[in-house]
Amino acid sequence: MKADDQDSKETCIRCGGVVPVVIPSYEPEKCLLKLCSQLYENGIRDVIIIDDGSGEDYRDIFNQIEKTYNYIILRNAVNLGKGRALKHAFNYALNTYPNLIGVITADSDGQHSADDIQDCKNTLLRNPDSFILGCRNFDRKSVPWKSRVGNNFTKLVFKYLCGLKISDTQTGLRAIPKEFMKALLTTPGEKFEYETNMILEGKDKVNMIEIPIETIYDSKENHHTHFDPLKDSMMIYRIIISYSLAAFFSAIVDFTLFAITNNLGTSIWFSTGFARTISSGINFYFNRNKVFKSNGNVAVQFMKYILLVICSGTASAFLITRLLEVFSIQVLIIKGVVEVFLFFLNYYIQSSLIFVSRKREAV
Repeated sequence: MKADDQDSKETCIRCGGVVPVVIPSYEPEKCLLKLCSQLYENGIRDVIIIDDGSGEDYRDIFNQIEKTYNYIILRNAVNLGKGRALKHAFNYALNTYPNLIGVITADSDGQHSADDIQDCKNTLLRNPDSFILGCRNFDRKSVPWKSRVGNNFTKLVFKYLCGLKISDTQTGLRAIPKEFMKALLTTPGEKFEYETNMILEGKDKVNMIEIPIETIYDSKENHHTHFDPLKDSMMIYRIIISYSLAAFFSAIVDFTLFAITNNLGTSIWFSTGFARTISSGINFYFNRNKVFKSNGNVAVQFMKYILLVICSGTASAFLITRLLEVFSIQVLIIKGVVEVFLFFLNYYIQSSLIFVSRKREAV
């Protein structure tokens, strides 16, 4: 036994705590049996497996696991999605283990080794209030191109729009502390988007730690997964799409009012201020209640938002005026370019500083 494993085992004995491994599974292959065997050999006895409506053709696999290893099998009558399966297991663990420290989530498709699962558990035991992410190396040639492209794109979105620097946004190997599990029970998402929402939820509520794990794929071309690149990516980027739609609608109002007042002979500064005041009220409502779904203090958020609107409007008018002095282009074209730049800047500020949880506002 490694020194770290021994230390973690002793820590667990002293605190009397338990850290179950949670494995959601839909129509599993034999790699699930292999993983369960490895976990059992490593001395891991608390395992919760969710049969997410796999059907009778896969019943024998789950029965064999239950009979051989005495692991807990939770069953959904129909396929409800990975997010719902994880919530099912979280709720079960919170109600079943009075000495629960947290859980480890792992996938059933052979991507996570028993040793890496143990490392995540050890890290959680040393950091019982932290959210642990087991991160793969996507630069390896064995990684399927869809996984590499998907992770790289999401990583950029998280970094520049959400203020989160995470190397593996799609990892299913995570260690989740007990208190954070409670918050995750009400986090939106029923399918694969839940794991992305989980990270966004953790941004304001829990410390995140990344640890390196082995990058395992059965093959670049034939890796078995139920992840649909188009459909599930659309769900994963819901918050970005919602923000864009809210911004687009507000921009229509802003452009319309700007054009009307400017054509009436008012100055660019007045036109910008009037249009931005009306459109920003509409945008605040949609962003707070529909996009970020924030539970923070509305008065505090509104004051911050108004300050952002003033600064953004000032920057917009200043940039439009200066660019008109340099380029002989129609004013609405220049305004469009300026607003695209401010769109991304405003998203980052709103997601990081304005529409956050009550806990973070109080800090």
